[in-house]
Amino acid sequence: MSTDAPAQAGARRLSFSTRFFYGFGSVAFGVKDNGFSYFLAFFYAQVVGLPAQTVGLAIMVALLLDAFIDPIVGQLSDNTRSKWGRRHPWMYAAAIPVGLSYILIWNPPAGWSQPAQVAYLVAVAVLIRSFISCYEIPSAALAAELTTEYDERTRLLSYRYLFGWGGGLVAYAVTTAVFLKPTAEYPAGQLNPEGYAQHGLFGAGLMLLAILVTSLGTHRQIPHLRSPPSERITFGRLAREMVGTLNNRNFLMILAAGFLLYAGIGLGFATTLYFSTYFWEFSTGEIALFGVSSLLAAIMAFIVAPRLARRFEKKPVAMVLIPTGVAFGVGPIILRLLGAFPSNDSPLIFGTIFVTNLLYVGIGVTANILFSSMIADVVEDAELKTGRRQEGLFFAAIAFANKSTTGLGIFAAGLIVSAVKFPTGAKPGSVPEEIVRGLGLIYAPTQVVLYGTAALLLMGYGISRASHMETLRKLAAAADLAQEGEPASSKSGLA
Repeated sequence: MSTDAPAQAGARRLSFSTRFFYGFGSVAFGVKDNGFSYFLAFFYAQVVGLPAQTVGLAIMVALLLDAFIDPIVGQLSDNTRSKWGRRHPWMYAAAIPVGLSYILIWNPPAGWSQPAQVAYLVAVAVLIRSFISCYEIPSAALAAELTTEYDERTRLLSYRYLFGWGGGLVAYAVTTAVFLKPTAEYPAGQLNPEGYAQHGLFGAGLMLLAILVTSLGTHRQIPHLRSPPSERITFGRLAREMVGTLNNRNFLMILAAGFLLYAGIGLGFATTLYFSTYFWEFSTGEIALFGVSSLLAAIMAFIVAPRLARRFEKKPVAMVLIPTGVAFGVGPIILRLLGAFPSNDSPLIFGTIFVTNLLYVGIGVTANILFSSMIADVVEDAELKTGRRQEGLFFAAIAFANKSTTGLGIFAAGLIVSAVKFPTGAKPGSVPEEIVRGLGLIYAPTQVVLYGTAALLLMGYGISRASHMETLRKLAAAADLAQEGEPASSKSGLA
């Protein structure tokens, strides 16, 4: 096994064990994100019985409230002083609260009024998203600290996405194949409330395990990580530095693209069970098999993304992959609406959707790996201009975009379901055709606009392999000058 070693000035090439333990922690985020995206809106609307638009609004409010916590966690993480460094104290502290709060959200109190159940959903959703932020943001920030090497970052983040998708899909597959199995009382297993409670327990255990494994597994890297600023940081200074650091053109463009990209992702996830159950009329067993398709897609992205990043620039590849992926995602729906796709009783239907889902997810995950690697590269660009290194703040801002716009996507899904007057607790095959078609007629063009605009916004991102290497060279030169007695303020004047 190789050891962590320098790959170039200011960079480290990481061992397999470092990449493995770093990536494994994203199982926790994958389980939570999968549960929120695939099951939560469906569970509270179709099983608990709350109005779909109310559920969408409640989840959006919860995510928006929690999203404002992320930049604060990022800044505090950047400035934490401890013998365990800046990131690990947050990661260890979050483990048990994350697991307990995940159990709570899948066990709403029975017999409460609708307003009380909505309040419970908002409160517990904020709680778990806040706890996962205290783990996920410091953990994500490690990507920019463990190595500054342009291609190594993509390789490292491919592990993070592989385990994130893998963990989420394990929870998805076990939930659909085991916990939501049809019974005599619930022929449509997706409507069984006990199955969701079992999902909560299983998911909580996976999340706790993942957080502890990655925290312990990367603990030995603490001596290699950056130290916080030596001066005391006040709240006012934190606020000023937050505004100053985020005022970076490259970051603002990728942040704007992220808002639209994550809104599309949120909308897609929140409507998955609706399309699988009612548009395509798949059985519970067939729906479970889509976990296999998505897992194969994540493995494909894990293999392909680092190779694409080594051969091409990250930005143009991401700009091509984002609209290509969504074309596979909405293409079958559009063809069905045009009458050019097999009917649901065709033996071709499941295999065709299985393959298009594999391509849709695989291309999308590859684009997201490159997207995250581009965010990591902004860290040095901003450090060169401001003299501050704030990995936690940058990844927190992207988490803010992810959470707030994923919440908007879920809210939009609720609006779409409400707009077409989708019935509550409906059995597959019983929903009128015009309602099912209406779902597709609104969903498909919305996704095309969101993903297409996100890809276009990336045109404003200006960091390349060559410019990143030049930035590292200037930062190294500034560090050498500082060691020779030059004023520290000279570091921020190199541009």
